[in-house]
Amino acid sequence: MRKIIALMMMLVSVTSFAETTAVEKLESFIARATSLQADFTQTSLDEDGRIRQRSFGVFYLQQPGQFRWNYQKPYAQQIVSKDGKVWFYDADLEQVIIKKIDSSIGDTPALLLSGSVNLSEKYTISSVNQQAEYNWIKLTPKSEQSSFKYITVGLKSGILYSMELSDNFGQLTQIIFSNVQVPAVIEPKIFEFVAPEGTDVFEG
Repeated sequence: MRKIIALMMMLVSVTSFAETTAVEKLESFIARATSLQADFTQTSLDEDGRIRQRSFGVFYLQQPGQFRWNYQKPYAQQIVSKDGKVWFYDADLEQVIIKKIDSSIGDTPALLLSGSVNLSEKYTISSVNQQAEYNWIKLTPKSEQSSFKYITVGLKSGILYSMELSDNFGQLTQIIFSNVQVPAVIEPKIFEFVAPEGTDVFEG
C-alpha cells in the first residue's frame, strides 16, 4: 500500500513538474517576444473536421497590446490592435468594424501573446502532448463568458510554432507560424489603421 501511495505521489510530482516547465517556457517566450513578425497559415475546420477555409498572411506583434494580422490570401483582410481598440477590415466588403478590447474579444490569440494578459488569472493552464523539441500548452478560460473552449499554444525549441482555438460552436482554428523573427524591427506605422476612401466604418 505504501509503495502504491509513493508511486502515485511520484507520478503527480512528475506531471506537475512537466506542466510547470511548459508554462515557464510559454511565459519565457512571451517575455522575450517584445516584438515579433511571422508568416502564418490559418486553417478553419467545422465540427466534423472538414476544412472550411485556409488563409495566408503576415502577423506582427509589439508589446504591450499592439498587433496586426495581414490576411493576403484568399481574401484581403486586416485585424489591427492599438490603444485598447481593434479594427476589423474587409477589403472586399469595403468596411471596417471597430471594437473596444473587453471581455467579448479578450481571448483572441494575439492578445494572449501581447504581454497585456495575466495568464494564470484568466486561464487554467496545463501541459499536453510534450515531445523532444515541442511543447504544447493548453489554456482553458476560467470565465464562462469566453468565446473559446480552449487555446493551445505550440512552441518549437522555445519559439512560437502554432496556435489552436476551439470555439463554443464546435469549430476549430489552427494557425501555423513560419519565418518567426524575435525580436523584429517593426515600423510603428504598421499598427496604425487608416480606412481607405469609401470604406464604411462601424464602431461599437
